[in-house]
Amino acid sequence: MSCLPFLDFAQLTFTMDLVTLLLLVTIILFLANVLKNQTQGKYKNFPPGPKPLPIIGNVLELDMSKPHKTFMELSKTYGPVLSVQLGMRKMVVLCGYETIKDALINHSEGFTDRPVEPVTAKLLKNNGIASSNGENWKVMRRFSLSTLRDYGMGRKTIENKIIEEAECLVQKIKTFEGKPFGNFTSINAAVANIIVAILLSKRFDYDDPTILKLMAIVNSNVRLLGSPWIRLYNSFPLLMDWLPGPHRTIFGNIREFLEFIKLTFTKQKKELDVNDQRNFMDAFLAKQQEGNPESTKFFHNENLIVLVGNLFAAGMETTATTLKWGLLLMIKYPEIQQKVQDEIERVIGSAQPQMEHRKQMPYTDAVIHEIQRFGDIVPSNLPRATSEDVTFRGYLIPKGTIVFPLLHSALRDKAYFKKPYEFYPEHFLDSKGNFKKSEAFIPFSIGKRSCAGETLAKMELFVFFTTLLQNFTFQPVPGAKLDLTPSLGLTNSPQPFEICAIPRS
Repeated sequence: MSCLPFLDFAQLTFTMDLVTLLLLVTIILFLANVLKNQTQGKYKNFPPGPKPLPIIGNVLELDMSKPHKTFMELSKTYGPVLSVQLGMRKMVVLCGYETIKDALINHSEGFTDRPVEPVTAKLLKNNGIASSNGENWKVMRRFSLSTLRDYGMGRKTIENKIIEEAECLVQKIKTFEGKPFGNFTSINAAVANIIVAILLSKRFDYDDPTILKLMAIVNSNVRLLGSPWIRLYNSFPLLMDWLPGPHRTIFGNIREFLEFIKLTFTKQKKELDVNDQRNFMDAFLAKQQEGNPESTKFFHNENLIVLVGNLFAAGMETTATTLKWGLLLMIKYPEIQQKVQDEIERVIGSAQPQMEHRKQMPYTDAVIHEIQRFGDIVPSNLPRATSEDVTFRGYLIPKGTIVFPLLHSALRDKAYFKKPYEFYPEHFLDSKGNFKKSEAFIPFSIGKRSCAGETLAKMELFVFFTTLLQNFTFQPVPGAKLDLTPSLGLTNSPQPFEICAIPRS
């Protein structure tokens, strides 16, 4: 019996693959044309934007690593309400504080949803608070806000925990004895311990393998979720599912993270006393046992797992990143660091910094606000989706459209900030040196989807920052070049840097 030579078989395989590819492209083009015809009426009077190419949309025109930069440039041509298309998905971008406020405050009902992002939807579904919609989101947000308050958020009880944790962080940094260090996991762990105390009534040592693993997973996903590869995955999920890449790492990270939470609450459920609820997780488990329709429908295990994961990640990442920006900016601008330390000495002395001191420390307060503004931690904001057809500023935005209220554009708004691209604490000081608010300062976003942990984050930033500068003078490593360009990721974090913490006598 004869058989094809190896070379002929390879050629045959290549020919079959080529035919399959051409057939796939033909089907995609046909479906794209059908979709275009079906949606022409749907997207009539849609916000303007660059003309998309078939299939890929505007992918080639966007900086997929830092899309907010491209959006800002496009707004110069198309105005503060513009559209782009990634793959087959049409998106709307809102630029400038006034536009964002108009959408998220004055038209809040139309912009309350989150889009279904393929990279996370498979595992998270419509659970938790960060990416859920509809009644589930309302119930989980209401429960989260009330329970976080019950367990100390914004109150003296949690402030005392932050003060204690700040002192632990000081002792850890003292072990470096003024020598250069660039590993900031202790800062991440200190911040993480605050939300862990609320969620689980627990504290981890900074070198505990469990907290190190959880932080590594969160940091990895934050970095990967902002990568061009993941943006492409969300635009072309059917194609990308066939390819290797970071999305597979994210799937594994999420599964591992959720499994840890599942094991934790399974153990805690055995110890539950509904008459002596110790923490957030106890409060959720107690709701499960109420037996009413709401508890049955919403307070199930899957919601608990994702909700705790949402709060842990959000409670650690952005605050720790802001503190790292604070240290980098203090060594970049030592004269500003000195002014903060002078105010600390004048107002607090050697006492422990507390929130009651903040009103007497306008310069320090202004510096912390400017760190948040300049750091621009979540430049593109977490995306929204229209929950209904919305008529906004003369345009029709259909239900389900992805919307980016660009926080970067608000925090860099020239109408509100004199030197938007410079680190300038005077943005938050009046002519007499008193602290002044700016309504365009919205690092936690605004409206119904604003950050649920804003109050906690503000308390952490003040206590940790002032405690660190009370105890140390931070200096750069001799000869180091300080780069203020953010690294890539879902959040803007500083590039890796080393620092010297010199104890203050």
